[in-house]
Amino acid sequence: MSQLLTGTITFLFSDIEGSTRLLRTLGDGWEPMLARHRAILRDAFVTHDGQEVGTEGDSFFVAFPTAPGAVAAAVGAQRALAAESWPADAEIRVRIGLHTGEAGFSIDSYGGLDVHRASRIASAGHGGQVLLSDTTRALVEHALPEGVDLRDLGEHRLKDLEHPEHVWQLVIPGIQNDFAPIGSLDAVPNNLPTRLTTFLGRAREIADAGGMLERSRLLTLTGPGGTGKTR
Repeated sequence: MSQLLTGTITFLFSDIEGSTRLLRTLGDGWEPMLARHRAILRDAFVTHDGQEVGTEGDSFFVAFPTAPGAVAAAVGAQRALAAESWPADAEIRVRIGLHTGEAGFSIDSYGGLDVHRASRIASAGHGGQVLLSDTTRALVEHALPEGVDLRDLGEHRLKDLEHPEHVWQLVIPGIQNDFAPIGSLDAVPNNLPTRLTTFLGRAREIADAGGMLERSRLLTLTGPGGTGKTR
């Protein structure tokens, strides 16, 4: 591998949606399609100065020196994949996620929370979809490829990330742009605790309750539902 980029980097993760199903469907025909998918993506990445950090199975991890370059590569990759003549029952559909952050290093690769965030954003997407973090969006909103737009998908809780992520989608003319809700913890059933919102506007009441607790070991709060008694 060539020397890793340093400083502020835009990380791109991609993988094929439903790759296990495709492998079962195609059998020996899977490897040629996988190779073609890799060639298409690598061409898009190299064209926009992407540095391939890792490839495993049907996934890519790529670093870009600029956020606009990463977005242009993602757009080019999705357009090329959509234009390819895949078998009718075995179309290759790739989900892509982007996040921009400071380079952290782990042995001979990148590491740290920014890499993890980019990976989680990619995993939340659907085949054919490109998702961006709010950090990347801020860097590219005035430097998008011609005709490409941004769609605000709102805040979402993503696996293993402490705070909700504001997620955006690239709207790319000529290919599919309407998808089901992304696969965040808000959309997928899970047994993880719901993150509480900040408790605001009850400073005096909290102080009064604290004073009462100093005088008694038991305190009962009453009031209508939704006023924050549980917290």
